[in-house]
Amino acid sequence: MRYIRTNEISAEMDGKEVKIGGWLQESRNLGGISFGIIRDRYGTVQVTVRKKESPDLAKIIGEANRESVLIVTGRVSKSDKTPRGFEIIPNSIVIDSSAQSPLPLGVVDRVSAELDTRLNNRFIDLRKENVERIFEVKSEMLFATRSYLRSIGFIEVQTPKIAAVGAEGGATLFKLDYFGKTAYLAQSPQLYKQNLMGAGFDKVFEIAPAFRAEASDTVRHLAEFTSLDVEMSFIESSEDVMDVAQGITFESMKHLAEKCKPLLEKCGIEIELPKLPFRRISYSEAIELANSEGAKIRSGEDLGTEGEKALGTAVKSNWNEELYFITDFPTELKKATFYAMRKDDNPELTTYFDLDFRGQEIVSGGQREHRLDKLLAQMKENNLDPERFGFYIEAFKYGMPPHGGFGYGVERFVQKLLDLTNIREAILYPRDRLRLMP
Repeated sequence: MRYIRTNEISAEMDGKEVKIGGWLQESRNLGGISFGIIRDRYGTVQVTVRKKESPDLAKIIGEANRESVLIVTGRVSKSDKTPRGFEIIPNSIVIDSSAQSPLPLGVVDRVSAELDTRLNNRFIDLRKENVERIFEVKSEMLFATRSYLRSIGFIEVQTPKIAAVGAEGGATLFKLDYFGKTAYLAQSPQLYKQNLMGAGFDKVFEIAPAFRAEASDTVRHLAEFTSLDVEMSFIESSEDVMDVAQGITFESMKHLAEKCKPLLEKCGIEIELPKLPFRRISYSEAIELANSEGAKIRSGEDLGTEGEKALGTAVKSNWNEELYFITDFPTELKKATFYAMRKDDNPELTTYFDLDFRGQEIVSGGQREHRLDKLLAQMKENNLDPERFGFYIEAFKYGMPPHGGFGYGVERFVQKLLDLTNIREAILYPRDRLRLMP
């Protein structure tokens, strides 16, 4: 007999024999009856044993440790005393894998645990319904993203995660030995996706790990994270790129709101779709707005974490909006991003933008510099040797179209959407400055 999941069982199956497998969430003895609550990813069912009829099965239920894996074969029976309107009367219960006691972490206990304790015992933590739901939401977000991008002509690509040079400077690179040569874990697929623009792949996206060796212990930084990268060619301006970043965000939220309502309800989340188009706020206006909420940022300075939070508060207060673009960044702030295009009519400003969600940056990108002479000049400003970027530079010598793109922080979006305290909650097995296991 094949296993059946708990969500496939209903009271209409009264009298039918089924086989289920799951974890023993709890057990109780009430006089002549023993109860066991069996849980799988889809929910729970109650297994009811009458001691006089099945003393051996009652003993198994009574003696099994919580979170042991049980295999139960039995008959579905209607019941008005159970939450789902039925129970399973077993004819066989097997403890397939016994859990040790005490558990390192509670699964349904009301007592909360520190995040470090949860992450150290992630396999147990992920059994919690509220934790598991985070990753169902994340999965649906990525499904909606892929669907949207494919619908407007993008193809999904896979670029190397071991590289000879970094896209954004050496300070945040993880160095490794590659058969006797120095190599690095990819911070971003930036150089490769631009290379693909020169190859004629005019619309590409990639959803893959990216690595940053930043010694950050904040609630919004990770050493390994999921980056959604987009690149597109034959664009008129960064507005074309912003439209795609906006589309991904809106369509993901729309999909979740329309198709995943029960899932969101279990997360305690109700999505209100944002107004279109997302507001555009210039960098100089962003400074004024942030300072109106108590930030003390000087013109030409990076907004920083506190500035972004203050800006988010100001935008919410003024317009009741939570998603907005920041545009017209000073060249000095984006100078290290050597491939960022500067405005022809005002080289002191770049064409780059950020997309912020509730006071946190989730997207950064813009139009790239595709003119080889200007690109080389900007590399030299950053003391970068073009010879080290051989394959990248070569593509600009033989016909490179105007293009642009962005990197989208998947975990940052999920963190803000679900109002999670720490970004580590939005990734299965987080990697940060101190955590290399599990």
